[in-house]
Amino acid sequence: MGYPADLKYSKTHEWVKNNASEVSVGITEYAQKELSDVVYVELPEVGREVSAGEAVCVVESVKAAFDIYTPVAGTIVDVNSTVEDDPALVNNDCYGKGWLFKVEVSDPKQIN
Repeated sequence: MGYPADLKYSKTHEWVKNNASEVSVGITEYAQKELSDVVYVELPEVGREVSAGEAVCVVESVKAAFDIYTPVAGTIVDVNSTVEDDPALVNNDCYGKGWLFKVEVSDPKQIN
Protein backbone atom coordinates (compact mmCIF):
# COMPACT_ATOMS: atom_id res chain seq x y z
CA MET A 1 0.00 0.00 0.00
CA GLY A 2 2.76 2.50 0.83
CA TYR A 3 2.43 5.93 2.37
CA PRO A 4 -0.17 8.32 0.89
CA ALA A 5 1.49 11.59 -0.09
CA ASP A 6 -1.37 13.78 1.18
CA LEU A 7 -0.76 12.75 4.81
CA LYS A 8 1.86 13.82 7.35
CA TYR A 9 3.64 11.23 9.48
CA SER A 10 5.07 11.15 13.01
CA LYS A 11 8.17 9.34 14.21
CA THR A 12 5.90 7.02 16.23
CA HIS A 13 4.02 5.92 13.07
CA GLU A 14 0.83 7.93 13.38
CA TRP A 15 -0.53 9.73 10.33
CA VAL A 16 -2.36 13.05 10.18
CA LYS A 17 -4.81 14.19 7.53
CA ASN A 18 -5.38 17.94 7.48
CA ASN A 19 -9.08 18.88 7.30
CA ALA A 20 -8.74 22.68 7.79
CA SER A 21 -9.00 23.37 11.55
CA GLU A 22 -9.18 19.69 12.52
CA VAL A 23 -7.11 16.65 11.69
CA SER A 24 -7.85 12.95 11.44
CA VAL A 25 -5.31 10.61 13.07
CA GLY A 26 -4.58 6.94 12.52
CA ILE A 27 -1.63 4.59 12.41
CA THR A 28 0.57 3.81 9.42
CA GLU A 29 0.63 0.62 7.40
CA TYR A 30 4.01 -0.16 8.97
CA ALA A 31 2.58 0.18 12.50
CA GLN A 32 -0.45 -1.99 11.83
CA LYS A 33 1.76 -4.69 10.29
CA GLU A 34 4.05 -4.61 13.34
CA LEU A 35 1.03 -4.91 15.62
CA SER A 36 -0.31 -7.88 13.68
CA ASP A 37 -3.98 -8.71 14.28
CA VAL A 38 -5.66 -5.81 16.13
CA VAL A 39 -8.24 -7.17 18.57
CA TYR A 40 -9.15 -4.12 20.69
CA VAL A 41 -9.06 -0.33 20.42
CA GLU A 42 -9.55 2.06 23.34
CA LEU A 43 -10.34 5.50 21.96
CA PRO A 44 -9.99 8.85 23.75
CA GLU A 45 -12.98 10.71 25.15
CA VAL A 46 -14.53 13.40 22.96
CA GLY A 47 -13.90 16.82 24.52
CA ARG A 48 -10.54 15.83 26.01
CA GLU A 49 -7.81 18.48 25.74
CA VAL A 50 -4.58 16.92 24.47
CA SER A 51 -0.97 17.99 24.02
CA ALA A 52 1.19 17.03 21.06
CA GLY A 53 3.04 13.79 21.83
CA GLU A 54 0.54 12.71 24.50
CA ALA A 55 -0.64 9.08 24.59
CA VAL A 56 -4.39 9.27 23.97
CA CYS A 57 -5.41 5.89 22.58
CA VAL A 58 -4.53 2.21 23.04
CA VAL A 59 -4.46 -0.41 20.32
CA GLU A 60 -4.17 -4.04 21.39
CA SER A 61 -3.16 -6.87 19.15
CA VAL A 62 -2.57 -10.56 19.64
CA LYS A 63 1.05 -9.57 20.39
CA ALA A 64 0.76 -6.65 22.83
CA ALA A 65 -0.88 -3.31 23.65
CA PHE A 66 0.51 -0.08 22.20
CA ASP A 67 -0.10 3.56 23.05
CA ILE A 68 -1.08 5.84 20.18
CA TYR A 69 0.10 9.44 20.45
CA THR A 70 -1.55 12.58 19.15
CA PRO A 71 0.81 14.43 16.82
CA VAL A 72 -0.97 17.76 17.50
CA ALA A 73 -2.35 19.69 20.47
CA GLY A 74 -6.03 20.55 20.69
CA THR A 75 -9.37 18.99 21.58
CA ILE A 76 -10.63 15.54 20.63
CA VAL A 77 -13.75 16.28 18.57
CA ASP A 78 -14.60 12.86 17.15
CA VAL A 79 -13.66 9.20 17.50
CA ASN A 80 -14.16 6.30 15.13
CA SER A 81 -16.39 4.06 17.25
CA THR A 82 -16.60 1.66 14.30
CA VAL A 83 -13.07 0.43 15.09
CA GLU A 84 -14.16 -0.41 18.64
CA ASP A 85 -16.79 -2.76 17.18
CA ASP A 86 -14.52 -3.97 14.35
CA PRO A 87 -10.83 -3.53 15.35
CA ALA A 88 -9.71 -5.38 12.21
CA LEU A 89 -10.44 -2.16 10.26
CA VAL A 90 -7.13 -0.85 11.60
CA ASN A 91 -5.37 -3.69 9.77
CA ASN A 92 -7.60 -3.80 6.70
CA ASP A 93 -7.90 -0.06 5.94
CA CYS A 94 -5.49 1.90 8.16
CA TYR A 95 -5.62 5.03 5.95
CA GLY A 96 -9.38 4.96 5.43
CA LYS A 97 -12.06 3.32 7.56
CA GLY A 98 -9.45 2.46 10.21
CA TRP A 99 -8.82 6.08 11.32
CA LEU A 100 -8.87 6.51 15.11
CA PHE A 101 -9.72 10.06 16.24
CA LYS A 102 -10.01 13.68 15.17
CA VAL A 103 -8.44 16.68 16.87
CA GLU A 104 -9.49 20.31 16.53
CA VAL A 105 -6.05 21.86 16.54
CA SER A 106 -5.26 24.68 18.95
CA ASP A 107 -2.71 26.21 16.55
CA PRO A 108 -3.08 25.47 12.81
CA LYS A 109 0.67 26.07 12.32
CA GLN A 110 1.22 22.66 13.97
CA ILE A 111 0.12 20.86 10.82
CA ASN A 112 2.06 22.80 8.19
